[in-house]
Amino acid sequence: MPELPEVEVVRRGLSRWVAGRTIAQAEVLHARAIRRHVPGAAEFAGRLAGRTLVSAERRGKYLWMPLGDPESASGAGSGSSEALLAHLGMSGQLLVVEPGSPVEKHLRVRLSFDDDGPELRFVDQRTFGHLLVAPLAPLGRPVPEPIVHIAADPLEEAFDDEVFAVRLSVRQTEIKRALLDQSLISGVGNIYADEALWRARLHGRTPTRALSRRKTGELLAAVREVMGEALGQGGTSFDSLYVNVNGESGYFDRSLNVYGRQGEPCARCGGPVLREAFMNRSSYSCPRCQPLVGS
Repeated sequence: MPELPEVEVVRRGLSRWVAGRTIAQAEVLHARAIRRHVPGAAEFAGRLAGRTLVSAERRGKYLWMPLGDPESASGAGSGSSEALLAHLGMSGQLLVVEPGSPVEKHLRVRLSFDDDGPELRFVDQRTFGHLLVAPLAPLGRPVPEPIVHIAADPLEEAFDDEVFAVRLSVRQTEIKRALLDQSLISGVGNIYADEALWRARLHGRTPTRALSRRKTGELLAAVREVMGEALGQGGTSFDSLYVNVNGESGYFDRSLNVYGRQGEPCARCGGPVLREAFMNRSSYSCPRCQPLVGS
């Protein structure tokens, strides 16, 4: 599943190629893609026609584009009260494609614009992703109401390191489980959790109660560091399912230190990287650099 860096790469593409443009028509080709938009496909299309995508925003793994007032002259008023919310799921892609281009095999939703420029297409092979039109919550940073329970992500100004440390200290859980808890810190998934824990020299099963404030600060710094480096390389692509809006893959997978590198030498100490089962997935770590303590 795309994590924060991959979603941010897509957001930047949307900001460049789509923001400020007015939707002429929305076409739903697969109802599952808008399953969380309860009124259905016709209402979804009607709500979007004539609306301007004001900007492109992100929190954690969610994207949204505030919608301008359809009755205003430009459609891009600052008082947007609704947004087009997107979650990419396991294989969702938001692609900017020239009109008349061949239809993708797994095309689910297509937006055309009144400038006759490139379309925005939502392609999703596994149909775990979704789009919906949702109201924006009026308090604090305007985020869509369906995701107000999602915590700020570590690259947001709204993220408070001290609040995170306090909340972490009272959790009765393991540190990797806490990093994947989107109500505590959003945007961190399996790949970047393993990479940040390696950089911070922490084992994923370390109890949260065993972390000092200093070590928590080191972990947050590691999370931000690895995500920043991944952003610089377009994110992590293990297959063709994650691409940016122009259909290009990221290449941070070449820079991963432990994730997916079972049996390979640790880049820091030379010991073999270990793979362990974790929540129906896998965890990767270096037993020498990341000993389990405090259990």
